[in-house]
Amino acid sequence: MTQKPKISIGYLKITDHLILGVTADKLQKETESFKYFDLDLHPYKGWNPLAGDLRSGVIDAAFVLAPLAMELFHAGKKINIILQTHKSGSTIVTNKRANIHNLEDFKGKAVLIPHYLSVHHLLFDKLLRDHGLEIGAGKDIVFDVVAPSEIPEIIEWDEKGTVGGFIVAEPFGSQVVKAGYGEEFKLSKDIWPNHPCCVLAMKEEVIEKNPDAVNELVTSLVNSGKYITANPEAASEIGSNFLSQDVEVIKRVLTNPGRVTFNELYPVVDDFEYIQTYLTEKIQAMSAKIDLNKLIDTQFAREAGAK
Repeated sequence: MTQKPKISIGYLKITDHLILGVTADKLQKETESFKYFDLDLHPYKGWNPLAGDLRSGVIDAAFVLAPLAMELFHAGKKINIILQTHKSGSTIVTNKRANIHNLEDFKGKAVLIPHYLSVHHLLFDKLLRDHGLEIGAGKDIVFDVVAPSEIPEIIEWDEKGTVGGFIVAEPFGSQVVKAGYGEEFKLSKDIWPNHPCCVLAMKEEVIEKNPDAVNELVTSLVNSGKYITANPEAASEIGSNFLSQDVEVIKRVLTNPGRVTFNELYPVVDDFEYIQTYLTEKIQAMSAKIDLNKLIDTQFAREAGAK
């Protein structure tokens, strides 16, 4: 018997990646099985280690920030975006000790973002620019990059309120709010409704060698997204285990309609065009624009019935 190939996937413990957790749960409970491959999961605490391992080939695929995938492609990494992993899903939370009541109160404060190559960077930058505030050293507000999992501890220990707040994927925003150190300021969907953020990026050679396996994986992930949408309470229990979080924190995210969306996973090229245009022309965070039609491969999302 020919041994099934193993496909290794990196991810962060954020609700944006919960469809992977639901698929893993189905495999563990044997309510689903894969005929063409074995799934090998690799959790990461931050984006740079994950991106580094995708770049070097330590992992075959990653649930990764869309702009980070674009930058890897620009740098010559032969990957394809084959699925969105969610839409919306992030929140702006203020540090209670920073006394932030409106956007102008962020002046003179640092704002934490998970990566310069992120939709979070775009969203907060857009929000500030739209209200006449300037970003950068010596200006109104400075962005500092911090791994998502480290943000709650930084806010907890910031007794002087030097950090005004942060924008990050759930559940870390809800975690800080539940702990009493922060207040929710705005949801990411209120800045850009139904925005993309993380994607599933996979090495081209893995896709070419294992199309049946990739089809099987994407179909399972799309169905996992539908399951979360239809069963937020049960999905919260799965999420609590997969993300190592209090179940009530996950419930706060999943049972509040629209905070994060899992039933629209088809990659929309126009959305990614907006992202790369903003991050190259307004922020200069990305090196250059790329040919998105060469990066994005929608065949598997289409075959899986993704919307």
